Amino acid sequence: MKPKQVIIIGITFILAVVLFIWGYNFLKGKDIFNKQTTFYAKYEVVGGLTRANPVLINGLRVGQVQTIYFDPDLSGDIIAVIVLNTKFPIPKNSIASIFSADLMGSKAINLKLGNATELLQEGDTLQTSIEGSLKDEVNAQVQPIKIKAENLLASIDTLVVAFQAVFNESARENLKESFNDIRKTFSNLQNTTSNIDTLVEIEASRVATILGNIDSLTTTLSDNRQQISTIISNFEVISDSLAKSDIPGTFIRVNKSLDNLDAILATINRGDGTLGMLLHNDTLYIELNKSAEELNLLLKDLRENPKRYVKFSLF
Repeated sequence: MKPKQVIIIGITFILAVVLFIWGYNFLKGKDIFNKQTTFYAKYEVVGGLTRANPVLINGLRVGQVQTIYFDPDLSGDIIAVIVLNTKFPIPKNSIASIFSADLMGSKAINLKLGNATELLQEGDTLQTSIEGSLKDEVNAQVQPIKIKAENLLASIDTLVVAFQAVFNESARENLKESFNDIRKTFSNLQNTTSNIDTLVEIEASRVATILGNIDSLTTTLSDNRQQISTIISNFEVISDSLAKSDIPGTFIRVNKSLDNLDAILATINRGDGTLGMLLHNDTLYIELNKSAEELNLLLKDLRENPKRYVKFSLF
């Protein structure tokens, strides 16, 4: 074998070994030809995140997930080792958020840059979050539509049942009778309207007379509005006079007079005084009656025998 061929075979073997080492490390998330920065991120769940999934900043791939393992403290949390191939400064309050990179559900990590002035150093642990998958977002959007569709189907089902209940044999007969009744009602209404038209035509002259009287009354009121105003003014004067008069005092005096009258009537009822004795003691009544009779006899005798009582002498 020629020395040149041996050299070519040796170089090829070396290149193959180098490519194998580089590819193996690349698949493990290591790039032996570029300076890499390593960070850590702790998650409760990773949602399908695997080794070699990309790491993005504002949509640009800047690294990948090197490995994933359970936290040694046996808490169940999962540690993701992130290697970045960029020297881009990462603020300390940046967030490593897991999201769905495509419709197939492949996961990736999006570094949401914070606004802190202090930067992350190699080996630091990032804050983490998990965004909803495309399926979750679709479900969130579709769920209200699904609920509305279910409610609509329930309403349609209720409506169908109602139609079935309404349009049975008995209901159809009732509807037919109802339409007949409505037809009769409209017929009666038409007849009534015709009768009203006839009545209006017959009584048109009387209606015109009534309207004329109303117009005459309105004219009279308009012509005599000055007198009406005067009457209203007089009523106002009378009202003012009544308002200014001592009506309460008058009622007080009337009440006192009624009290005095009650006292007098009470005295008479008790038999006190002449009126009381006259009402309650018949002796006085008898004596007065007897005196009246004697007076009547005296007057009668005076009329019949005046000479007995009156004597005339001329000399």
